[in-house]
Amino acid sequence: MPTIEDVVCPFCGCLCDDIIVHVENNEIKEVENACKFGAHRFLTVKQHRIKKPMIREGQDFREVSYDEAISRAVEILTKAKKPLLYGFSSTSCEVHEVAIELAELLGAVIDNTASVCHGPSALAVQEVGYPSVTLGEVKNRADLVIYWACNPMHAHPRHMSRYSLFPRGMFADKGKLDRFLVVVDVRKTETAEMADLFLKVKPGYDFEVLNALRTILNKGDIPQEEVGGVKKDTLKELAERMKNCKFGILFFGVGLTMSRGKHRNIAEAIKLVRDLNRYTKFSIMAMRGHYNVTGFNEVLSWESGFPFAVDFTRGYPWYNPGETDANSLLQNRDVDAVLVIASDPAAHFPKESVKVLAKVPLIVIDPFESLTTKLADVVIPSKVVGIEAEGSAYRMDAVPLRLKKVIEAKDLLSDLEIMERILEGVKRKLGYKAELMVER
Repeated sequence: MPTIEDVVCPFCGCLCDDIIVHVENNEIKEVENACKFGAHRFLTVKQHRIKKPMIREGQDFREVSYDEAISRAVEILTKAKKPLLYGFSSTSCEVHEVAIELAELLGAVIDNTASVCHGPSALAVQEVGYPSVTLGEVKNRADLVIYWACNPMHAHPRHMSRYSLFPRGMFADKGKLDRFLVVVDVRKTETAEMADLFLKVKPGYDFEVLNALRTILNKGDIPQEEVGGVKKDTLKELAERMKNCKFGILFFGVGLTMSRGKHRNIAEAIKLVRDLNRYTKFSIMAMRGHYNVTGFNEVLSWESGFPFAVDFTRGYPWYNPGETDANSLLQNRDVDAVLVIASDPAAHFPKESVKVLAKVPLIVIDPFESLTTKLADVVIPSKVVGIEAEGSAYRMDAVPLRLKKVIEAKDLLSDLEIMERILEGVKRKLGYKAELMVER
């Protein structure tokens, strides 16, 4: 049985790179080292697959060739006055590069899933900076680990065992015995059950608690006996622990970005970390979800100067979240065609957004059946990046890793091949206009 080692898991932002995959007759038979989500990703990769490209005719789909499906996609995109390109968090950076060129060529808007998860984090980072670090540094040095408004035991099962709490590092060679775990959340989660100190915050009061910690840190006291459901003595204890640790890390999740305060919560958390660096070494990191959501934000930032929700309709990149993000565009009925890749917005967007998504011409590129594929006018199946196709991805700490191919999918095209063919088709369709846009 062939064994492939050092495989990178294409599931979550941890991008665990120690996976061992056993393959027999082009079937994945066994997976070692992966968490339950990662193992499921590999072992069920051939389930619920879209096998042929399809075009909607009335209420039904008709199976077509790749050429016909791509030709129809090109027709939809070039006829649209303001198309939206969305998704990208579960595909490779090479696809991102092609998609950004396509968006610029079409005068389209391009956005990814960050706009409904860690978009506020990007806004906060732009405002106050990002004193972050790599997960390798956390593993080797951290003696105080804080998880704020996230539950890695459920969402990132190997995060604590590989990077933060349990591994033996260069300066924390006793693993958990050398580290103190703090969890801050609105409820006692699976991660909180393991905490040395748990702070239960009232829903929507994270900003107040963060601000109280900063006040204690800078002035020594606060007048209130309780802030956001947390007693002053507990806040003082945490402030002292943060000041006196050798190396601290604050991991934060969507519970902080999508509750009251949004990007102000993240900005205050970053300011707290900045204040702590007057006393010790302290860093902060977002717990990113999809395995390459960080990669899209990185690539789009290189190409346009902005991390998500970029509008090319003016002939140059323009960025205004709340107006140029996917949900705002859909709810304002400000797009007339949508291309979705490696995402399922119909399952996650608000009802009003999905209603519009169902009315406009919709192209979906995805390996698997989903609620979004059921609404689509054109469905184009693709290979699974990291299992059936190679590519690059960025871990949650912005460290790039190379995804491997472990099995063949000969009858399917990769995301990259599909996007390249759409791009070439759009260039041919636009003719001289494309050349003028490139020159400009």
